[in-house]
Amino acid sequence: MKKITVNLTNKNYDVVIEHGLLKQVGNLVAQQWSPRKVAVISDDNVAPLYQEEVAHQLNNAGFDPHCYQFPAGENSKSLTTLAQLTTQLVNDHFNREDGVIALGGGVTGDLAGFLAASYMRGIALIQIPTSLLAQVDSSVGGKTAVNLNHVKNIVGAFYEPDLVMIDPLTLDTLKQRDLVEGYGEVVKTAALAGGDLWQLIQHINSVSDLLDNAAELSALSIQYKAAVVMADEKEGGKRQFLNFGHTIGHAIEALSAGSLRHGEAVSIGMIALCKGLAKQKIMLPRIGEQIANRLTAVGLPTTSPLLSANGVMAKIKNDKKNRHGHLNIVYLADIGHPAIKTMTTDQVAATFNLQ
Repeated sequence: MKKITVNLTNKNYDVVIEHGLLKQVGNLVAQQWSPRKVAVISDDNVAPLYQEEVAHQLNNAGFDPHCYQFPAGENSKSLTTLAQLTTQLVNDHFNREDGVIALGGGVTGDLAGFLAASYMRGIALIQIPTSLLAQVDSSVGGKTAVNLNHVKNIVGAFYEPDLVMIDPLTLDTLKQRDLVEGYGEVVKTAALAGGDLWQLIQHINSVSDLLDNAAELSALSIQYKAAVVMADEKEGGKRQFLNFGHTIGHAIEALSAGSLRHGEAVSIGMIALCKGLAKQKIMLPRIGEQIANRLTAVGLPTTSPLLSANGVMAKIKNDKKNRHGHLNIVYLADIGHPAIKTMTTDQVAATFNLQ
């Protein structure tokens, strides 16, 4: 079992990674929590696969599991779904001593995490991510949120889990597109981190390579993210590096109305940013070429007609990272050497040819 410990000012927690970990859920949760009611929350894609097994193990370990589902997809990451889940907890008499387990992908982790953060001003949370995107990125670091009026992650909270459990075997049930989109975040992290992770992804040239190396990709990605989060929990400094590719990526993801997945949009955003800053002599052209090579190796997109669509800048201006008309744009001085350039929204529009 691989274990990564996240040490924060007010809380420490472990991320554990092992093939077949779902068979140990009851024992692992019992090591963290006393017996209590537990809301096991999944979307309607993941619930039929794993929810019953997790609930069974929790019951055997002395817990009182309650299983809740919501419709799969980004549209469920909303205040409406949050209210529905909150009502279910109230109706089942959950209190401050109870807990939430987020069992699923990134949408589930964000939604159930924010539910835990907000219900009775905070109840215990455990993350069990079942997608590559959630395993390598969103389950660690405490960011929870829902969307509002197509503005991504605009209502949320920093809320750290008590434990993160990663079972790479859950990736075997994903459709190829759902698996591959998470690799966009792996490449992002590798470009920021350099070192062993960047070297590892040079050997990922197919979906089967990705699956064979999933545990190590998760471990190295989380090690980098954990180090960044421990140095800057609330995104006041270096944690902003993790937004590489996201400013443009989030905008076109919102404009796509579901036709682009998050990891796909981030991939496109990274390459658009690299090309725009290369033209400005701020980045070396080879950096974008190297990143694009790793993305296309598993079939991720590197461009989209949405980059020239009307409305991209409107989405960027509504982004929560906009500070009075200024954005901190993350770029790479080289692989493994991220930096930040502050630009006005007008400069962003001109540099990246966005409307």
